[in-house]
Parts: sequence; C-alpha cells; structure tokens
Amino acid sequence: MQPTATLAVDCRCTLGEGIVWSPGLRSVLWTDIERSTLWMYRPHDQLTRRWSLPDRLGSLALCESGRLLLGFAKSLAFADLDATSEASAVTVSEILPIEPQIPRTRINDGRTDRAGNFVFGTYNEAQDGPSGSFYQYSSRFGLRRLDLGGVVIPNSICFSLDGRTMYFCDSPTGLIRRCDYDAESAGVGNVREFVRYADGAGLPDGSIVDSEGCLWNAVWGAGVVRRFDPNGRCVGEIPVPSRNLTCPVFGGDALEQLFVTSSRQEMSEADLTAAPTSGGLFAIGGAARGVTDALFVG
Repeated sequence: MQPTATLAVDCRCTLGEGIVWSPGLRSVLWTDIERSTLWMYRPHDQLTRRWSLPDRLGSLALCESGRLLLGFAKSLAFADLDATSEASAVTVSEILPIEPQIPRTRINDGRTDRAGNFVFGTYNEAQDGPSGSFYQYSSRFGLRRLDLGGVVIPNSICFSLDGRTMYFCDSPTGLIRRCDYDAESAGVGNVREFVRYADGAGLPDGSIVDSEGCLWNAVWGAGVVRRFDPNGRCVGEIPVPSRNLTCPVFGGDALEQLFVTSSRQEMSEADLTAAPTSGGLFAIGGAARGVTDALFVG
C-alpha cells in the first residue's frame, strides 16, 4: 500500500524549514523563517509549542550539550530550550557573524555531518547571482568555507551513512549534486550530478538520507517527496497536500515517520483557498526508516 501524507500541525508557516528530530524531547523542531518562530511537535501526544526568536532562523542543529545551534540570518548562536516552560521567547547567545560583508545573504539550509560538525549554506536573497557559499562550522576549527563555488539558494544538505559523501543543491538549477567529503579537513572534491529534475517536475529543496542510504527530497512546486536510491534512480514518490514542500526528517521513537515542512510563499489567494493547510507540518508513516542526525560536538 502506498504511504500517504496526513496533516500533523496546521501551523500555516510562511516558510517552514530546517526540521530536525530530537530523541530527548521525542519531538520535531522546525522554523518558520519569515516569522522568526521556532516550532515543536511531539507526535506521541500531539503537544505543539512555539517560541519567538530575535531574528529569522534558517536552520538548526541539536548539540551534545543539550543546547540548540541556531543558524540565524547573519549569525550562528546557541540557545537553551526548556520545552516545559511557558516562556514564549528563547534566549540566545551569539557565536559569530556570518558574511557580514555581504548584506544580501542569509543562512538557509543546514545539517550536522556524521562527525557532528554543522554544515550550512548562505542564500542570496536578491537572487541576482551565486553570491552565497557552503560552510562547515565546528567547535575545534571554527568556520571553514567548503570549496563548492557560489550558490544562489543552497538546499538538500545531507550525508551518506558513512559520512564520506555530501549531497547538496542550488535549487534554481533543478540539480542535486554530490561530492566526496572529509569532515576532519572540511575537504570536498569529485563533484558530480546526482539527480536532475526535468522542466515542470519542481525544484529540489531539503533532503534527508534513510537507513538504506536512499535520499528523500522535498520538492518545491510539485507537492511531492521523492526517494532516490544511491545511484540517483527515483524509486518512490509520495504526494503531499501542499505545493511547496521544503524539508523532510525521520522522527518518531522508531524513526519510521517522515515529517515534511512546507511553505505558503508563491501561492495566490485562490491557491491558498484550494489548499488551506499549505505551510503545515505533514507526516508520512511506513515509507522507510531513518537514522538520527549526529549531535553537534562542543
């Protein structure tokens, strides 16, 4: 039987993104970038919470310390999150600025590699050229730029099960690429095509790798998540009732639920009337089993 997507949280995010699974909280956490909001959903009892943030949050990671690593528009920061508190805001402490010399960029997609370093990209909000970059941030080495060239809208950052392959994309190109990746040196090489979307097939947004080494991609503009085997062959496609999907993650205690964020951007009033839950958090059961992301070290 084909797995189906159901609405988990009718949050109607302007731009839902950056979803991660927290085993400690037994919850998914994600960001509504344009509303500077952090969301949490606990599937076993349907508890939902949200917190106001001091800036737009592009992506986030869980830390070994129990804190969150937050990729704000122009900085990285740590935050302590008390899910039992009724506080509506999160207190943060900045680590370092990101690309202060390029005002038109902000942090977008990001994920920890298998060694516990945070890898992220910066997005050119003017979309007038590839002025963004990919970076690795670690507690040992600080910020290091990955030698992957410029990018307009970085997405699909995830890693093979052995951590030696990095997947990534520049969404407007319709192309997901992969490269050899060394976490210790932040070295990359042998960049090659993984998947190319045909015209009309949507654009690649966020991605995650499952326990069989297959990549799941949330597709912007097509209302589907697609599964690709390690050779780049599409082996599954699941429709989701929201046109612009943004980021997937496996969660639930057995990591057998695929949660997908979505956006209400680039939709007319008629589009939103026809699909009012766009921007929601969706859940797909029985599609595959995931693996937990590594915790940020330090």
